[in-house]
Parts: sequence; structure tokens; C-alpha cells
Amino acid sequence: MKTKTPPSAKTADLSAAESAALRAKHVLPLPGPMFAKPIQIVDGRGQFLYDEDGKEYLDGFAGVATVSIGHSHPHFVGMLKAQIDRLQHNPPLYLHPGVGTFAKRLADKAKTVNPDMGVCFFTNSGSEANEMAAMLAKAYTGRSEFVAVQRSYHGRTVMTVALTGQHAWRNLAPFPPGVSFAPTDYAYRFDGTPEQSTKAALKGLEATLKTSTSGRIAAFFAETIMGVGGAITPGKAYFPEAVELVHKHGGLFVCDEVQAGVGRTGTHYFGIKHWGAKPDILVMAKGLGNGYPIGAVITTPEIAASVKGLNHYNTFGGGPMAMAAAHAVMDVVEREDLAANAAKVGARLKGALEKIAARSPRVGEVRGMGLMLGVELVKDKKTKEPAPELTVAIVERMKDAGVLVGKGGLEGNTIRIKPPLILTAADADRIAAALEAALADA
Repeated sequence: MKTKTPPSAKTADLSAAESAALRAKHVLPLPGPMFAKPIQIVDGRGQFLYDEDGKEYLDGFAGVATVSIGHSHPHFVGMLKAQIDRLQHNPPLYLHPGVGTFAKRLADKAKTVNPDMGVCFFTNSGSEANEMAAMLAKAYTGRSEFVAVQRSYHGRTVMTVALTGQHAWRNLAPFPPGVSFAPTDYAYRFDGTPEQSTKAALKGLEATLKTSTSGRIAAFFAETIMGVGGAITPGKAYFPEAVELVHKHGGLFVCDEVQAGVGRTGTHYFGIKHWGAKPDILVMAKGLGNGYPIGAVITTPEIAASVKGLNHYNTFGGGPMAMAAAHAVMDVVEREDLAANAAKVGARLKGALEKIAARSPRVGEVRGMGLMLGVELVKDKKTKEPAPELTVAIVERMKDAGVLVGKGGLEGNTIRIKPPLILTAADADRIAAALEAALADA
């Protein structure tokens, strides 16, 4: 499904202004709407979205790396419609074939990064999945200290906020005690070579383990490529050596693939495969359900056995609708070879962005893998001073040109490009052209 399909004849029940007014009055004051002049999306087909006036947008953000196989993919829609006609909800108290069959499919996928993987637990979100991963690590090791990475993001529950290394998101204090932070392998902002940046980050991790913990931890949490943190991508040696250090200190490696999973980084279903490191626990969400709420924890039978006898329950985790969505997504990713497409089209897009970076005094770095890319904007290439105001302006101008992208990073100066995995070469060129035009206008 890589060709544009016209939207159905549909109009919004409310205008954007009316929706904004109701949201302001009756919804908690959450971040957003995203743009100075908000848009109201009422339809989606493939990699395209449509507002109430029928204007088309190329979706370069995929609902924050969530829409993996495209909007309204016919196989996805068909699977959900068939399931809702039969059964909408089934709690874990009763058996249902969907949960066991998908758990096996997902665990089999995970064996590509750790042959011992074999057990899954399903939740409704990445936050819940990371929370469960922390519970598993504590139960298995008998310890409660954790190490996470500066600039990371792991969710919005109290425990996952504690594991998040960005001040703007650490707003649920007091936090559970026992979380320490290691430096980020952020080569662009390191005074040295990328290899030296990786070595320094690993030395920092070792120092954190030795000086900020008891020396025996429950787990180390890390995203393969940072999502909210701005697509920061560690060096090739980082994860293998980091996992070795963590295991030396008695901890488990919890690999957060909430945004990087399902083939988004290209070639492999799991991003961590690019580094050749072996996680003890994998956490997934977002693209796993293509917009249907789902999270997953995948681990080994040995680690899973540690919670036997402990009461834990998730009313909606592994429900028939979520499992139908997840089965459909995996079907499409496999049949259409979307991980390979992410690698091919992502390489084209990254190459085009790097050419823009070479020409523009405001683009500091282009980074990421596959269709999980970031463009860091600066006021000056020599000083590398972040340019968050420019980033806001660029995202707004690209929206006006019919291309939607996101922004992130601790300083708010990274454009986040994470489109559906069905993106075409022509779409990639359109995103790059929209960015270059916006930079010229700004």
C-alpha cells in the first residue's frame, strides 16, 4: 500500500476552532495543539493525512512513530472489523487464541536478538510496558537500583518518569528512589571523535555504576535510538560494551524499542540488532499496534518465572482487539518487507538531508537510521548553540507546505522525522525539499 488513495467523502462534525475551544474547556491542559495555527485531521490513507478542508499532508511523523504500516491499511482495517464483529473484550481471566498466538510470533522475532527469549506480557502503552520491565528486573535480581541514560525518555508513569533523563518531563516528583543516570553517547556535542565519544560514555556508565549505586543494580534502561531525546544514535561499540558492564554489576539490560521497533530502523525488526547486543528484556509499543493501544514486554522464561506467585494484572493487556491489530501489523511488515523499505528509503532521505546540512549554516547534524531520523538545528555551526525557535518555525513552515514532522531533543532544537514505513522515494524527496524550502524562508 504505497500509493495515494483519495480520502472518503467526510466532513468534520466540528471546526478546528470549535474543537480547540472544547478541548481548552474540558480537557486537562496538556501540551499542544502543536502548531500556532492548529490543524484538525479527519482522515488518513497510507502515508497521507487530510484536514477538515480536504488539504493533504504527507505524514512525516506517523503519530509520534506509531503508524508503522500506514493509515487505514486494508488488511489492518479488515482484521479489526472481523474481530469487533466477534468479540471486543476478553480479560486475562479467560483464554483467547489471539494472545497466545501473537505472543509466540513476537517471542520468535525476539529470538533474533536473544535466542533465550520466549515469554511476553501485554499492556496498553509503552509507559506500562517499561513499568512492567522494572518490576520484572526487581523481582528477578532482588534489587531496586536502576541506571538510565541522560536525555532519555521512557514514559509517563511515576517509575518511568524517574527513569527519564529530561527535566521537562520529570514533573511527577517525588520519584521512586534508586535511579542514577549515565552520560549519553552524543557524538555531535562531544569534543572529540565519535569513537572517543563512545569511550567517554562507557567510562561514564562505569563510573555511575561504581559511584552512584551500590554496585549491584536491578537493570540498565536504554533506548536504542532516542525518540523524544532527538534521534541521538550511539556508536557501534556502545551497547555491546555497556551490556557487559551492566551484567558485571548484576543488572539486566532493558532495551526500550517503543519507537525504534517493528523495523523502523531498517533491515531488522528490532533496532538493537544493528549493535549486536543481547537484551534481557525488550519493551515495545507504538508501531506494534499501528495506533491501536498496545505495549509489550518480551523476556526469557527464567526472568519471567521470577514473578510467579506475585499478583499482577492488566484488564486490557492482550485483549482480542489489540491482538488482532498486532497480528495485522506484523503480517504487513513481513509481507511488504517494510524493514527493508525503511532501510532503502531511509538511506535516500538521510542522504538528501545530509546534502542540505552541507549547504545550510543552520543544520548542525543529521542522524538516525532507517526511518527514525533527526535534524539538529543550531544558530551557528561553530558554536553549536541550539536553535529551538528556528525549529518551531521550520516545523510550522513545513506544515504549511503540506509536510508534517515533529520536534524534540532536550533543547527542543531537533526536527524528528519518523514517517510510516511505507514511505516512497518520491515522499522522501518531498520531505527533504520541504525542509530546504522552510530553511530558506526562515
